This record gives sequence, structure tokens and C-alpha cells, in this order.
Amino acid sequence: MGHVPVIDIGPWWSGSDADRAAVVAAVDDALSSVGFMLVSGHGVPKDVAAQVRSQARAFFALPEELKRAYAVTIAGRGWLPPGVEANAYSEGTQTPPDMKETFAVGADEKTGDPAVDGYWFPDNVWPHEVAELQAVVEDYLARMRVLADELLRICGSALGHEDLFTQHTGHATHTLNLNWYPPLAHVGEVAEGQFRIGPHTDFGTVTILDREPGAGGLQVWTEQDGWEDAPWDPEALTINTGDLLERWSGGRWRSNRHRVLPPQQAHPDEDLVSLVYFYEADHDTVVTPLEPPVGRVSGLEPVVSGEFIKERLDAITVG
Repeated sequence: MGHVPVIDIGPWWSGSDADRAAVVAAVDDALSSVGFMLVSGHGVPKDVAAQVRSQARAFFALPEELKRAYAVTIAGRGWLPPGVEANAYSEGTQTPPDMKETFAVGADEKTGDPAVDGYWFPDNVWPHEVAELQAVVEDYLARMRVLADELLRICGSALGHEDLFTQHTGHATHTLNLNWYPPLAHVGEVAEGQFRIGPHTDFGTVTILDREPGAGGLQVWTEQDGWEDAPWDPEALTINTGDLLERWSGGRWRSNRHRVLPPQQAHPDEDLVSLVYFYEADHDTVVTPLEPPVGRVSGLEPVVSGEFIKERLDAITVG
């Protein structure tokens, strides 16, 4: 799948002006063409994600009766059990629930408005049964926030204004989903049309994904060939554009469809843990789409970031 490139963004920090410009051009091209890229040179040590993944596995291995104490639904902080989410609903497709469990954390710095804080900045919940989870996840969250802003600065530079987007992320909403995709032996028979995560686009500005390769792994939609396995590089993070950034860019960048395949009969013991960081903007940011020639589509209406995201979160909630 050669049109999902691997881009070394290391020169963005330490290269010459020409090297930085080359990074900007490569990112602009990737987001314009397929909306996905693999990024190396991101500065996040591999052992940081490995520690998060290890602690996440410890949580998911707990008996269900213990995990149940932390159960929430979409947009909550804690354990999202099987059956509460179906991402394909966002496309208007009725499918069985996604075959995964999630532990969700995110932004918790208060605004002082109880209604806003209750939805967008609630307190994170930390299971006492996995005492080390909080420290490693908080470290990972902080690193992802820095990287997400840097990616948006690269995007802004592609449009001639480095802080075009980050001037609206001082108190951004963001969520980290620790996703466990259980093995076939754990979940039982796969229903028709069921996936670990059904076909969808992401909702925010950029998504940063640290994933494990597998037979029941990530696929990306391409106009030329339909669904194809996403490439994987152990040194790289997978980055994709979300719906909000697609709209903000006036359709210049694509928020592309993707899905995670169900567990495969040929690999009944495969289980995977993905670390999925969703970055957005300040909840009250009025996102005014860029007009041509910078954008690609004229006449798109402005949206408010929080309202735009919440509408999509509500759409994938089961029940």
C-alpha cells in the first residue's frame, strides 16, 4: 500500500529550512491523497508505549466483575465494555457492536463551567487493581499532546501559518483509548458484518495510533483498490486526519474511512492492544472552513468544535 507513506518528521525539529519544508510538503501530500501516514522521528521512545500496553493488558485481564466497577459508555472515563459502541453507525450502517473493550482517559483540566467540564473535562478514573497504570498513561498522554500540537504546526505551515490550528488548542479536548481486541476464543462466533471496529472516519483534528500488527488488524479504504491492510513499521506511529480537520481545511485533507478486522479463524488466539489518541481543539472553537484556493470546497458552513464532535460520538453509541 505504497500510497500510505512513511515520513520522517525528525528534520522538522532539527533540519535546515529546506529539510523542514520537505517534511511539510510530504505531510500535506499524504493528508491530501489518502489521509493517512506513518510517522517516524516522532520523539516518543518505544518503551513508553510498551509500558502503557503492558499495564493495559493487566487491566483487561481482570475479572469482569472487577472491571464492571469502572464501566461507562461513549465519552465517559473508564471501562467501555463490549456492546456499547458501533463505529459504523456514524456512516449510517447498522452493524453488531464492535468486538473490543476500551479503557478511556483524556483531558481533565477544568474550565469552571460544570456543564462543559462534566462532558469534556471529567476526572479520569484509575483502577486501584492496576496501580502503575496511572503514571504510565499520564506520561503517554502528555507526550501525545505535545506531538499532536507539533503535527498541527506542520499542517499549519503547509497553509502558510504555523499556528493556524494550535492557536485554538490551548485547552483542547482529547481522549486516549486503550483498545483491547480479544482473541476469537474469548469473544466467540463473529456475527455477519461485525468488526473489532466497524468502518468509520475519525472525528477530530489528528489521530495518533500506536498499534500492533495482526491478521485482524487495521485496514484503510482506497478509491483504487477498496479495503487494504494498512502498512506497519515498528518505529513509526500511524497518523490520520479527522473530520474536523478535513472541514477546517476546506476539504484539502481527507478524513479517510478505516476499520479493524474481526478476529480471524486462522488466528484464534490473536489479541491486540492499540493506543489511540484522538486530538481535537478547544471545545468552543468556531471552525471556519478555508476557502479555495487553499481549501478545495467552497461554501462549507462553520461549526463549533465541541458540538461537531459530540454529534458524532452520540451517533456511535449503542442503545
